[in-house]
Amino acid sequence: MQARILAVANQKGGVGKTTTAINLGSALARKGKKVLIVDLDPHACASLHTRILPETAEANLYDIFVADEKLWPQIWPRLIQRTAIENVSIAPACIKLSELENDFRDRKSKGSVLLNALQSLKSEYDYIILDCPPHLGILLINALVAADLLIIPIQTDFMALHGLKLLFDTLRTLNKALPKPVKYRALPTMFDKRAKACTRVLELLKQKMGNAMFETIVGIDTHFREASALGCSIFEVDARSRGSIAYSQLADEILALC
Repeated sequence: MQARILAVANQKGGVGKTTTAINLGSALARKGKKVLIVDLDPHACASLHTRILPETAEANLYDIFVADEKLWPQIWPRLIQRTAIENVSIAPACIKLSELENDFRDRKSKGSVLLNALQSLKSEYDYIILDCPPHLGILLINALVAADLLIIPIQTDFMALHGLKLLFDTLRTLNKALPKPVKYRALPTMFDKRAKACTRVLELLKQKMGNAMFETIVGIDTHFREASALGCSIFEVDARSRGSIAYSQLADEILALC
């Protein structure tokens, strides 16, 4: 089986992108899948969440983007590190990724570098999850071009709807140049059923997104914060928590989709 590539993105910060990348990866691993998380955010949130320090890697993702493609099979093994989460590895980010905007200014086919670079890994994993930066740029474009499915975490808050509009504007522009449109699903996050505002936003999302929204709804759960502090997924903190159950359900939906 060739790995399916999942991009986790939203052009707004603080909506649960890294939380989703880490915990969905763990949920898929617990269902017997081999998972690689690629941290595309120069701030390295996913790397730090898993207690992987970018400076400890022999290579970094910047090397992948700027190296000749013949060198990719040599760089990946030096870059990828195993995490404490069973069956989940990570390609850690580095701050030099923020330099790609300038470095790629005159490069041809610059939006498909990651797609091509991941080809040599697709036989080694079942799922490759791309944790994307929150701003539009060459890294996010590369992730969207490479993705088999775009997962859009959306905090159930009115301000988060603005980030959704920005992302859809990007998708519309990108789809004009791609041979097939990017397939996507929205994931409601940080839902508090006690708050009327959250309930209202969820209703609006269902109206606007229809079938393009996951049935899974990720609620507020303090175990997420504990997991981040411990460098693990929520399943290692409490596999029966609401957050664990939600991401296990999301993994089931992903398995049914791709």
